[in-house]
Amino acid sequence: MTQPDLRKLARAIHFDESDRNVFSSPARTGEWCVSGGFEFSDWTQGDLTGKARQAFANGWLGLETFGRVTFVAVTQIEPAEIATLTEMLAQHFVTYYGAPDVDAARPVAAEELSQMMDMCADHDANSLLTVARELTDAGVRESFRVIQPQDAGLEQFAIHGDLPE
Repeated sequence: MTQPDLRKLARAIHFDESDRNVFSSPARTGEWCVSGGFEFSDWTQGDLTGKARQAFANGWLGLETFGRVTFVAVTQIEPAEIATLTEMLAQHFVTYYGAPDVDAARPVAAEELSQMMDMCADHDANSLLTVARELTDAGVRESFRVIQPQDAGLEQFAIHGDLPE
């Protein structure tokens, strides 16, 4: 019997409404995400203002809305979903970044997803990830932080009260 293909990727997660206030286009809860640092590859300090600065500083890129989110959670993804996301991201590269066609963009999209899956592979399901970016002389530098499920303090988001008997 063969081992099932257990790949992991990250989904957008919201603990409150703050992403709606800090990003001009917030990602939808539950959509698959990648770092999306490619969006900032030609940015300068002059581009880092307002909500664009927030997206640059710590926003993951949702692959359905192409909006941004602060936290993502690691979870299992099916191979068919990866294929669909690759096509969506490749089309995004054509539409917004000038790729000549989807065939040319597909390997780049696949590499973006592969890098994100590699990052998620070593983390337990439900681990939270954050990204921090800074603009350096060499370009955009990204760093990532992992918050393990037991460290996430999810009880702080729970609603406490009495259940009716």
